[in-house]
Amino acid sequence: MDSQFNGHDFLSCCGSTRFAREMVAAGPFSGLDQALEAARHIWMNIIDVNGWLEAFAAHPEIGSTSSASQWSKQEQSTALATATDHSLQELLEWNSRYKQKFGHLFLICASGRGSPEILAELKVRYHNRPIVELEIAAQEQMKITELRLAKLFATKANIGSSTHTQLPASPSVKPGARMGIIAAHLTVNPKRTRPPITTHVLDVSRGSPASGIEVQLEMWKGTQLCPSLAQRDSFGWVHQGSSITDSDGRSGPLMGLDEYISPGVYRISFNTGKYSPGGFFPYVSIVFEVRESQRSEHFHVPLLLSPFSFSTYRGS
Repeated sequence: MDSQFNGHDFLSCCGSTRFAREMVAAGPFSGLDQALEAARHIWMNIIDVNGWLEAFAAHPEIGSTSSASQWSKQEQSTALATATDHSLQELLEWNSRYKQKFGHLFLICASGRGSPEILAELKVRYHNRPIVELEIAAQEQMKITELRLAKLFATKANIGSSTHTQLPASPSVKPGARMGIIAAHLTVNPKRTRPPITTHVLDVSRGSPASGIEVQLEMWKGTQLCPSLAQRDSFGWVHQGSSITDSDGRSGPLMGLDEYISPGVYRISFNTGKYSPGGFFPYVSIVFEVRESQRSEHFHVPLLLSPFSFSTYRGS
């Protein structure tokens, strides 16, 4: 069934008024994939620089939620959760410095990204030429638009299906469980475009991606449910994939594009000693668990590295 949205709907996804008008004219769309294809074409081939700048201006600064929409607050939730008073102040200062140089605020698809990663990315991009940075900002806006279009279609599906979907009543199903069944029935879960587990490495001491680092993904297959400290190097770990980080610090595929990931304990190991021979860590391993209820989710597990410390978080 075709889904028709109005200009206000599309304006909530991208702050360019012309983009909203063009999307209305291109519709109705039979589904999310068709809408995304139209949105990419309109944004990159029809909207001019003024339209880009209009969309940029509709966003709050990273780290500021005083005038943020609900979607912006959700997208920045990881950044705010990982920020300290000092890092938040530094982020706002670099935002101001960036805006003075480029004439528009710093734009990044912040969903699932921590404050340290965003700040480091801001510092790297600050050194770009304006014409290069404008193109990067436009690409980041497109990522944000894609996320919001997916939310828009999911919301429409929920509203429409709640009227027409009939589930058989059963005295054995409690009301709370029944709502869980409905939610599962209406969930929009497009096929993956990247592996379920991904990573990247950021050298925070240099404020730049860390390229050339060997990365290995393993899954715990031992007899016990979870590995103990004594078993951290045992044969219970089974190799899933390996790669080397590229110039952007991102690893290649560590596993296939499986729609569902096997629940269990995973370990990503980084050969940091080869990257930084004088550093404190010869290698770094990050162990995390994927639960049964998370089989369809994506796990981005980055490494933020310096010679004498490292940190991580779950991104998206």
